[in-house]
Amino acid sequence: MLFFGAAIIARMDLFSAAATLQPIPIEDGELSFLPQLPLPLSNEAILQQLLADIAWKEESIFVWGKLHKQPRLSAWYGDARYTYSGRTFHPLPFTPLLLDIKRAVEQATGRHFNSVLLNLYRNERDSMGFHSDDEPELGPEPAIASVTFGAARTFILKHKTLPRTVKLDLTDGSLLLMAGTLQQHWRHGINKVATPRGLRINLTFRHIAHPQ
Repeated sequence: MLFFGAAIIARMDLFSAAATLQPIPIEDGELSFLPQLPLPLSNEAILQQLLADIAWKEESIFVWGKLHKQPRLSAWYGDARYTYSGRTFHPLPFTPLLLDIKRAVEQATGRHFNSVLLNLYRNERDSMGFHSDDEPELGPEPAIASVTFGAARTFILKHKTLPRTVKLDLTDGSLLLMAGTLQQHWRHGINKVATPRGLRINLTFRHIAHPQ
């Protein structure tokens, strides 16, 4: 870990490619990382199959009372609907590949998940605004498992009340687990960047506490 004033920059190359999640020290929450999630196919094969099979959409959400198109494509799969930013998303059934990835994530984390939000970042101009995954249906201390395929992007966490920032490079095939009280105290997002970036698909597995 490298410390620069209030910022904490976590370099993923400090971790070995172990088959178990490695904790990342962070206050007010739990954060852990696995450089390569064990999977039945190669990362590239999974990326290409997700590109072809997932029903990608350019969704719109309400921000400060106005409807805005999201700067990425997305899809919602699983057993429960999900409401955020004034929109309710109805799930498509898990595909066989998504079930394989879910089982690998559950084995690595020891957690159970019943839904997944997929985001497709087409290039360096696609991004994710800063937010917390703190919707009531996720429960008070949700576990969010984030799996990345394709180009690496920098995942940024900002503490809600303290001058703290954490930056993590999420690399191809990696797994990041956010848990405990992290969503209560931190916001996270992915910024646009100036340098060219290739395709990235991110899957965030979660458990909806009261499926409807």
